[in-house]
Amino acid sequence: MNETTPAPAVRAPAPRTPAARPDGPPPRPADAPRPTAGQRAAELLQRQGVLAVLLTVVIAASFIYPTFASLDNARGITIQASFLAVVALGMTLVIITGGIDLSVGSVFALGGVLAAWASQYGFLPALLVPLAVCGAIGLLNGVLIARGTMAPFIITLATLLGARGLLLALTDEGATTYLVPKDSAFGELGQGSVWGFGYPLLVALVLFGAGGLVLQRTSFGQTLFAVGGSGDAATLMGLPVARTKILVYTLSGLLAGLAGALNAARLSSGVTIVGVGMELDAISAVVIGGTLLIGGAGSVSGTLWGVLLLAVIQNLINQIGSLNSSYQSVVSGGFLIVVVVAQRYLARSRRTT
Repeated sequence: MNETTPAPAVRAPAPRTPAARPDGPPPRPADAPRPTAGQRAAELLQRQGVLAVLLTVVIAASFIYPTFASLDNARGITIQASFLAVVALGMTLVIITGGIDLSVGSVFALGGVLAAWASQYGFLPALLVPLAVCGAIGLLNGVLIARGTMAPFIITLATLLGARGLLLALTDEGATTYLVPKDSAFGELGQGSVWGFGYPLLVALVLFGAGGLVLQRTSFGQTLFAVGGSGDAATLMGLPVARTKILVYTLSGLLAGLAGALNAARLSSGVTIVGVGMELDAISAVVIGGTLLIGGAGSVSGTLWGVLLLAVIQNLINQIGSLNSSYQSVVSGGFLIVVVVAQRYLARSRRTT
């Protein structure tokens, strides 16, 4: 009797997982469900909703107020927004990691005073002195938060008070105002322009372009999102969590100091009363731009649209004439509440749709 040897079982090849692209999201397993149309719409609204609101407001304002759409008005809006934009860029990086920096308003004002004082010694001291001091304040924040495991809210609140106190000490309680020498190269940095658009705007655009590349195209940018998503998981993955936090707080201090120096060059003096409440404006712009306060998600482009939206609102209040600038805080607060509620709803929709 002949025995038939059974043929060896042939295993079906395992489904291949697409390779990760350096410029895209992590690979999705082949058997993972594709996101639904509702989930994609919720994600798009969370990321670009502020741009749609900005365009709607600009178009409506252009029809209501003819002077709003003028080139001169656009130049005024962008130059005023550029200083907040530089500060908000640093705040974006901090919030993506799950932190907060309340010191940037005082650091901004301190940077302006230091730049005006150092401008008598030339262009480089006027830039390097505020960057060195403000960067050191940011470094102190980062070390105490990352290595000392202290609460970001408390530490940056302390440096807010410390930076403002140092500013008052340098200016004799505000009695001394340092002036930028006339016709100096440093003054030209704040008052010069290209095609009518000031140098501070060009600096802000360059910084935002660099920030976008860092977030989307470098391992450091991906580390920021990982740290903000879960610090413990990032540590288990071997990522440098403490070093990353120290670096982002240092960058926040540097950018706030740079914005203060640009503002001093623009005003030709180190004004001591600027920057009050600026940290709240920066946080508002970042959150309105779609960055989650809990960390782990955000974009610099959204922050840029958020800054422009706040600047447009302020300009519209000025166009109305019968309202004072205090109403900007009311409108900004209203936008912030709406955005936070919308983010919570959209995040829930993405999970359940």
